[in-house]
Amino acid sequence: MRWYTVPAALAATGAGTLAYASLYERTRWTLRRFDVPVLAPGSAPLTVLHLSDLHMTANQRSKQEWVAGLAALEPDLVINTGDNLAGFDAVPGTLRALDPLMDRPGAFVLASNDYYAPRPKNPFKYFFPGHKRVHGNELPWRDLRDGMRERGWLDLTNGAGELVVGGRRIVFAGVDDSHLKRDRYDVVAGPADPAADLRLGLAHSPEPRVLDRFADDGYDLLLCGHTHGGQLRVPFYGALVTNCGIDRARVRWLHRWAQPSTGRPNGTWLHVSAGLGTSPYAPARFACPPEATLLTLTAREG
Repeated sequence: MRWYTVPAALAATGAGTLAYASLYERTRWTLRRFDVPVLAPGSAPLTVLHLSDLHMTANQRSKQEWVAGLAALEPDLVINTGDNLAGFDAVPGTLRALDPLMDRPGAFVLASNDYYAPRPKNPFKYFFPGHKRVHGNELPWRDLRDGMRERGWLDLTNGAGELVVGGRRIVFAGVDDSHLKRDRYDVVAGPADPAADLRLGLAHSPEPRVLDRFADDGYDLLLCGHTHGGQLRVPFYGALVTNCGIDRARVRWLHRWAQPSTGRPNGTWLHVSAGLGTSPYAPARFACPPEATLLTLTAREG
C-alpha cells in the first residue's frame, strides 16, 4: 500500500459524507409517528401534527410543497414551535406552505430565527454553551405572527389559551424562546386546569428549567423543537451537541420528563421535534433527516 492511499481514502470518504449530508439527507423530508397515552380512559384518539424549525427560505419550493401536503393527514390540531424563517423574503413562502394546515385548529410560539436573520458562525461554538451569541438583523416576524393569528391559530408566545378540538377542551400555555432567555413563565404560571380534557405546554427550546415548571403545573404533554435532533449525529453514539440544557438522550422524539413534585412517578410526556430545516450557513444533516411528527394521542390506562 502506498503511503498516500489512506489519506486519499479518508478524504474521499469525507467528501462523500459531506455530499450526502448536504445534497441528499438535508431534503429527505420525513414524517415520524408516535402514540402518546395522555387522554382520559375511554377517550377517542386525537391527532396532533407537530412542526418546528422550518428555517424557510423563499426558494425552498420542495419543502414548502411537502409541508403543505401534510394537510392530507387531516390532523385534529397543528402545533408550530418556532424558528420558521431563514431569510428576509421568507414570510410569503412560509405562510403559503402553512396555508392548508391553517384550515385546522392550531397554536404556535415564536423563536430566535423568527426574530433574527441567521449569520455565519463557527460551528465549534456549539460545544461551548456559554459562548457569546450575536444576532443577525431583525426579520419581518410580525408579518409571520399576524398571518398565523389571522387564520385563527393561538399565539402562545408567553401566553395561554384554549381550544375545543374534536369535542375536547384543550388548554395551552407557551413561552418565548428560552434559549435566548425571553421566556416569561410567570405570565402563565399556575396549575393547568384539571377540568380540561388535555393540557399542552409549548416552548421552542427544551430548557430543563422551563420543562420543570410546566411539569410542576400538571401539563400532560410538552412540545418543543430547537435541537434539530443534533443535526449531525454519529451512528451508535447519537447527537454530538444539543445546543441547550437538555441531555443528549432526549434531543429528539418522545420521552418522559420526570418531576417528583407532580406526583407522577413517570413524569410528563415530552416531544422534541428534530425539525425540518438548517441554517443557510450550515446546510447539512447526517443520520438525522428533516422531519415533522404526527402524534396520535390515545387513552391512558385507568
